[in-house]
This record gives sequence, structure tokens and C-alpha cells, in this order.
Amino acid sequence: MNKQVMELLAGVRLEELQRFKHIAVFPLSAAANHSPDYLTLAEALELRCLTVTEVSHGGSVPDLRVVNAGLKPVLLLDGEELCGAKQNRVLNTSILVPAGKDMEIPVSCTEQGRWSYVSPEFHESGNVLHCRLRAAKTSSVTDNLAANVGYKSDQGQVWDGIAEMAANLELAPSSTGAMRDAFEAKRADLDAALRSIKLLPEQRGLLVLINGEPAGCDYVSRPAAFARLHGKLVRSYVMDAFTRKPRKVSAPAAAHKHAQAFLTDIAGCDEKQFKSAGLGTDYRYKGARTVGSALLHEQTVIHAAFFRVEGGEQVGHLSQLHRRRDYRIY
Repeated sequence: MNKQVMELLAGVRLEELQRFKHIAVFPLSAAANHSPDYLTLAEALELRCLTVTEVSHGGSVPDLRVVNAGLKPVLLLDGEELCGAKQNRVLNTSILVPAGKDMEIPVSCTEQGRWSYVSPEFHESGNVLHCRLRAAKTSSVTDNLAANVGYKSDQGQVWDGIAEMAANLELAPSSTGAMRDAFEAKRADLDAALRSIKLLPEQRGLLVLINGEPAGCDYVSRPAAFARLHGKLVRSYVMDAFTRKPRKVSAPAAAHKHAQAFLTDIAGCDEKQFKSAGLGTDYRYKGARTVGSALLHEQTVIHAAFFRVEGGEQVGHLSQLHRRRDYRIY
């Protein structure tokens, strides 16, 4: 395993457990590092130094165009959602967009029933794809990288996962099948979760257990950047938890034991290395019950995310629509 990733896993600290219903969260801290400076998506959009648009007027479902006119790189987080233009999308992988760079980025659609402009540019939705579907997408993207077809996801699997989430939450059908509509419908519950799961000073990540079992973890190299992402990431895990029937709440000692075992499982994963879509190197991980990725730049882990998977969750499936077309619109 990459030296920096291994050192991170060995050195990350589990802070005091926080709870909300059947969700347990360990804030993650780590020793000070020499992380390169960068902006988050939200910061760059607020400063108007980043624009995200369709790649052309006609558009292409699995690709968007990003222009970073600023003086710092911008971190786009795996699973982070962009809304607007011809349909909403999520990032297929974490990307550090270089300063002054105009590039295309790989995405998946999270709004199946719309292909028409509502705005010329994208804005952030404030959401990250819910945890279980992030895991499945990570697995399918990893498989496609290994097959030399790039950072592509199983789009049918993403659509099916969003529909399944809405059904499990017993939500009224969305007119466009938009993931954002499900998050909006659960806003009050998500806000309640955020009041219980608080950001700590110098926090760099979180490790989440649902029903006493590890669901996943995220780490970001800069505490200031993680502070901007904390709410999005908490909502991602909480939305997943809302789709699961509450069964168990572990005692703190048991939760700590399960969390440490999850970190040990991550360290035992097989690792593959790929050129990132932006700056740095993209490392991909698969184990018997774990998938994940880590973006490294200047010998620093910029973002890492790992997920517990069960059974068929690692195996992509194709919807009927996915078998008929390749999702490219001209």
C-alpha cells in the first residue's frame, strides 16, 4: 500500500463518539501535515473563480466542463452534486482542478427525467451522493479504470440506487427522479442530525457506523476544507442510514472496536494506481468487504474515502436503458 495512505491509516485518531438515532460518528483527527493549498467547490463558486458548464450546447451526460480561473487548485469531491444546466450530476471521483485550467470532468447523472436547460452554469446542491451508492459507484469506476475505459460509472446503477433510496424512504415520486428532491424532502431530519453531529476544531474526517456496523469514512487533508464539507458528508451518511431499519446501537467501546477493525480492513485491501483526472495520482482499493479511493498530490493524501460493502454491492448491474445506449448526447 502507498506509504502516505498507510501512514494516514496508522496515525488517524478517533475522537469522542457522537450519536444520532442508530448512527454513530467518530470525528477523525490527524497530525499536522504540509498539505498543498486548495479551495473547495463551494468556496470557488462563491469567489466566482470556477465555472462548471455542459461540455457543449448539446451536452454529454458523463462529462462536464470546468474552468478554474483562480490562483489555487479546486477540490471537487467524489459524489459531490452539481445542479442546473441540462441535468444534475455527481462527481465520479475526487479531482484537484489545477489553477488556470480548462478541463472536462467525469460525472454521473442524478436526475434521470430531465434533459433541458434551467441555467447556463451549474451550482452546488449542498449534497453528496448517499453513502451506499457512493460505495457502489466507487466499485464500478474502479472496475472501469482497470479495464482502461476511464472514470466511468455504471449510470444505470446510479439511477436505480436513487430510485431505491426514494422508495425505501417512502417518498412521493419526483417528477424528474432527482436525487436532490429526496434530500429536500428529508431536510428537517437531516438538519436535526447535523445538530447532534458537530464539527470539531481541526477535524479532518469522520468514520460512520450504522446499526453498530461501519458504513464508511472520509478524510480531507486541510481542516478548513473539511469544515466546508462536513455538513455535506454527514448528510450523505445519514440519508443512507434513513433507508435502513434501526436495529442496534453499539456501546462506545464496541463502536470503537468496530471502527478500528474497519481501518485494519482498509489497510489489507488490494491497491491499484491511476493517473488522476486532475492533479496528482488516484489510488483505488478493493478488499473482501471494502472499497475505496485516495487522491494524492505532492506526497499528501488530499482526500480518501472507504466504504464497507456487502455481497452484490461491489458488482455493478446494468438497467435496461443502460444496455441500450452509452449515455452520450450530441
